[in-house]
Amino acid sequence: MMGASTKKGKKIAEKSRRIVKKLIKDKIEGLPPEEVEIIERIVHSTADPEYADITRMSQEFIPTTINALGDLKDILVDVEMVKAGISYDGDIKCYINHPTVIKMAKDKNMTRAAAAMEYAASKDFSGIVVVGNAPTALSKVIKLTEAGMDVKSIIGVPVGFVAAAESKKLLTKTNIPYLITSGPKGGTPVAVAATNALINLTKKWRGGIR
Repeated sequence: MMGASTKKGKKIAEKSRRIVKKLIKDKIEGLPPEEVEIIERIVHSTADPEYADITRMSQEFIPTTINALGDLKDILVDVEMVKAGISYDGDIKCYINHPTVIKMAKDKNMTRAAAAMEYAASKDFSGIVVVGNAPTALSKVIKLTEAGMDVKSIIGVPVGFVAAAESKKLLTKTNIPYLITSGPKGGTPVAVAATNALINLTKKWRGGIR
């Protein structure tokens, strides 16, 4: 229940969920229940109903991502904060502080976030990519995927006024299954909320609850 584990916590989460449903009722009408669940969790985590307007998912995003998570494919994230917030039984990779990545970024005059994606590709990464902060990581992983990197889907929600909106728009023009938040909004809470919602959906699907 949105991360709650105690009786009191669950009551608070249930009340919050009712409030969220009321706030975005008109915005999510007609959407598939799985998509609604992801959007509700993002709105709950950010306390910002606008995410119901700006969250977009490609047609194949949910089933593709759930299949990958069900197979415990690796998750590659752009920063440690995103990694810390995700509850997953599989491996979560974050290379931004790896010595090789730091050197690569300096030698190639690129951001560490972009270098981390390049390093992951060199290590034959296969799985889901979650970008919550760095537009350069998203732009780089799009190029790497189009060049053959085995990325099943991308949660691309970098935040900021420089290149964030552009990198997300670029993702929508590819054949990669995606979830984005249009415009400059996004960040760690959105990335974590979307990923954890998908992990919960995976458990439901694998348990035969749909």
